[in-house]
This record gives sequence, structure tokens and C-alpha cells, in this order.
Amino acid sequence: MEVIIDGIDLLEKIRGSEAKDDEVVKAVEEMKQAGIKMLRDKEWREENGLMLRDRKVYIPKDEKLRAEVI
Repeated sequence: MEVIIDGIDLLEKIRGSEAKDDEVVKAVEEMKQAGIKMLRDKEWREENGLMLRDRKVYIPKDEKLRAEVI
């Protein structure tokens, strides 16, 4: 699935963002250590380079990016 706004792939911007909050960093690290793609009974999941929480795409703590999503 692609979401393109003004010629820019929004999902690629989300994947490439370096802004993360502590909860997401902790979840990703736990998943990497355990070698899994899902954590905490499906609460967190990595799919196609995106982090999902409860089946919703996590948008990093980047105010400009979050405004684009809205």
C-alpha cells in the first residue's frame, strides 16, 4: 500500500524518521533481542518496516510528519 501526498510517499517518510519515543524504542529492542516480529500479545508489531500498535501505524514524534499525516 502506498500513501502519496504531493508526490511524496508518506509511509516511506514514517519508516525513515529518526524521532522515536521511549516506549517504541523499548518495544523494538525487546523484539530484536527475542528475534520476533510481534510483542506483548499483538500490542506491538513490525510490518513492512513500520511499527504498528494495536494494528495502527505508529507515527514517530516528529511534529512536521504528524501534521502531514493529519
